[in-house]
Amino acid sequence: MHFYAVVALSAFLLFLVQPLIAKQILPWFGGSSAVWTTCMLFFQGALLLGYAYSDVSPRALGPRRQPKLHIVFALLALVVLPVIAPESWKPVGGEEPISRILMLLAVTIGLPYVLLSTTSPLIQSYFARLNPGRDPYRLFALSNAASLIALVAYPLVIEPFVGTRMQAMGWSVLFAVFVLLLITLAWRVSRVDAELLVARDIAATEPLRAAPQLRWIAFSAAGSMLLLAVSNHITQNVASVPLLWLLPLTLYLLTFILTFDGTGWYQRRLFAGPFFVLVIGMCFLLIDKDFQFDLIVQTSVFCVGLFVVCMMCHGELVLSKPAPAHLTRFYLLVSIGGALGALMVSVVAPLLFSTYLETAVALLVAALLFVPVAQAAHPFLQWLAVLLAIGVVGTGAWFVKLEHNNAIEVTRNFYGVLKVKSYDEVGSENYLLRLVHGAILHGEQYPHEKWRFQPTTYYTPTSGFGRAVNAQREMAPQTNNKQRIGMIGLGVGTVAAYCRDGDVCRIYEINAEVERLARKHFTYLADSKSKPEVIIGDARLSLDREAGNQFNVLAVDAFSGDSIPMHLITQEAVRGFMGHVATNGVLAYHVSNRFLNLPPVLAEIADREKLVGVVVEDPAQKDNTLHSSSTWVLLARNADALKGVGEAGTQLQRTAGAPLWTDDFNNLMSVVKWRH
Repeated sequence: MHFYAVVALSAFLLFLVQPLIAKQILPWFGGSSAVWTTCMLFFQGALLLGYAYSDVSPRALGPRRQPKLHIVFALLALVVLPVIAPESWKPVGGEEPISRILMLLAVTIGLPYVLLSTTSPLIQSYFARLNPGRDPYRLFALSNAASLIALVAYPLVIEPFVGTRMQAMGWSVLFAVFVLLLITLAWRVSRVDAELLVARDIAATEPLRAAPQLRWIAFSAAGSMLLLAVSNHITQNVASVPLLWLLPLTLYLLTFILTFDGTGWYQRRLFAGPFFVLVIGMCFLLIDKDFQFDLIVQTSVFCVGLFVVCMMCHGELVLSKPAPAHLTRFYLLVSIGGALGALMVSVVAPLLFSTYLETAVALLVAALLFVPVAQAAHPFLQWLAVLLAIGVVGTGAWFVKLEHNNAIEVTRNFYGVLKVKSYDEVGSENYLLRLVHGAILHGEQYPHEKWRFQPTTYYTPTSGFGRAVNAQREMAPQTNNKQRIGMIGLGVGTVAAYCRDGDVCRIYEINAEVERLARKHFTYLADSKSKPEVIIGDARLSLDREAGNQFNVLAVDAFSGDSIPMHLITQEAVRGFMGHVATNGVLAYHVSNRFLNLPPVLAEIADREKLVGVVVEDPAQKDNTLHSSSTWVLLARNADALKGVGEAGTQLQRTAGAPLWTDDFNNLMSVVKWRH
């Protein structure tokens, strides 16, 4: 039982620390889903390092000295506890985020994570040596089952009830318990007769051929690639539903559990047909616009498809697994494949592709690997598999073509894919330019002289933001209506339409590419006589470094996917923002959201901070193409500041059971619109 306890606890801690640490650093880098993808790259790389250690150290040190080295390693890993990200690593603004995130993770959880990564292969090798004739690979299924428990427990059981700092402290205590169990097991192994262990190793050893080793890397890489590609696709291109990434990762782990448990869940003949059907289905949805935003259809097909493809990839790994003496090499190569897949999606794809082409690339890799598998299942299927691979190539080409339809420019960086799209004839009154981020509209403008100065979408005069600015002008005629307006989230620069000569207009934007596109394709910033200033970097960190700006209106509209980054809607964030708002000024939150009910969160914060608030609902107008429906929450220190909003605003009401979001505690599940 000692072996099972160590493997299960290590896997549980390994997957528990992933969302725990990601949640700590997510606010520092703008709340982008790319932060999670970069974290996944680190986790894959650390896993690779741990597996390499597990493969090399026993061969270099022998069966008695290696466990003693591992004891020293385990004690060193205790030094970095507790696993709390150092404040000194917060970005100042404008830094390259990927390398900074990777270094931050290395400093915070590097040693403990690598130690946990070594456990599964190393303990399995110990098990195989001490228990000849018993299957050590079943411990890998146990490891993934424990990982799955941690993955599901975090958002459902831990996050809703425990603050981030307490999570880190609790994890650190469990890690210390794990180290104690590991040390006792390693000491026990080091005391076993060395000659007996060496004799068993030599007897079981056969030279490894290159071909199966390359297959292990390839199948592992295909599964890892498709996992991250599907996660990106459904959260960026379909809908940014809270914790939607959890479903693909759960299914991915489930395939490891089923294929490695030794009971034969994977059979080529049974999975060949579903593989063909679901790869074709995923290709169809990549290029079909009718179902692009159908969450149920997209999620169902892509997640079931991911499950079937990963069952094939991981099932083939099990069918070709080596003798236990080569167990650590097997896991090392599997982890190399996983790291390569993550590297392709996290780093290479944003550099090579202007859009999310990696989903098609991952499907192509899986289809090519399926060709020999199909031949083994039935010779006739080989040619169908070849045709399938050709079809995937065609899908990728058609997908790129569709992504560039109506697009003046498509660009991609760490924060995602941005597209500037045009509609109608150039020069006509109805000529329209839009900035789109994934499935989200970031702003639009009609460049014709008749409309180019008019604010559009969520910023029309009847919107909460428009009413707040106009009310502030009416309140201060003695200052010639000179206003100080701040905006978190640039979009296309629509806010500049409200800024007049003599006004101060400061806009905070984390993605420099958004500013480039706003200045290149849209004219709001250039047309404004107030000469708006754009500050690049996380808005909250930027404002922390500035003196009180005394804004008449400070608006928060920083979308990442379809949700406001949580670190901008906590009690500490509101308190900090109000420090930059004038005595009779207004803090305006744009809370239009298909999946999250955010006004109750702001109501709870307003109550604690002694603020008053109103909700301004501005429905869409069929006869006004400049207008989009919007919901704004306006906060102020006194009711007089909100009088100018008039009857359009309804009082912000607290809701029974609504959570108080702080920097230490915030939980998306508590505000999800289960019916919308």
